[in-house]
Amino acid sequence: MSLTADQILSAQKANLETLFGLTSKAFEGVEKLVELNVTATRAALNEAASHTQSLLSVKDAQELLQLQANLFQPLAEKTAAYNRHLYNIASATSGEFSKTFEEKAAELQKSFSSLVDSTAKNAPAGSETAVAVMKSAVSAATNAFESMQKAVKQASDMTEANINAVASTATQAATAASRKR
Repeated sequence: MSLTADQILSAQKANLETLFGLTSKAFEGVEKLVELNVTATRAALNEAASHTQSLLSVKDAQELLQLQANLFQPLAEKTAAYNRHLYNIASATSGEFSKTFEEKAAELQKSFSSLVDSTAKNAPAGSETAVAVMKSAVSAATNAFESMQKAVKQASDMTEANINAVASTATQAATAASRKR
C-alpha cells in the first residue's frame, strides 16, 4: 500500500490545521491567565489603597486589631478563588489539548487498523499466524492506551477534588481565625 501525493498533502494539511487549532487554544488560555492576573492585581492594589486609608484613620489598638482581623478572611477567600480560577483555566486548556490528542489518536488507530486489515487480506498464504500476532499486538496496544486515558482522567478528577477540598478548608480556617479575633 503506497500513499499518493494527494493523501500526503491532505494529511499535512490536517496536521497543520490541528497545530494552528492547538496554538489558538494555547493563546486563549494565556489570554485568560493574563486577564485573571490583571484583574487580581487591580483588585489587590485597590484593596491595599483602601486598607491603607483605613489604617490611617485608626484611633486605638483595638480598632487596629479588628481591622487586621477583618483583612485576613477576605484575603484567604480571594486566594482560594484565584487558585480555583487558575486551575479552571489550566484544566480547560488542558482538556482542549487532551480532546484533540484523543481525536487524533483515534484517527491514527483507525488508520492503522485499516492498514493491518489491508495487509492481512493481501498477506501471502501461510502467514495467518503472523497476522494474528500483529492483530493481537494492535489490540493490546489499544487496550493499554485506553487504560492510560482512564487513569489520567481519574488522576485529573482526584486532583480537582483535592484542590476544591484544600480551598474549602483554607477558607473555613481563615473564617474561623478571623472570628476568634
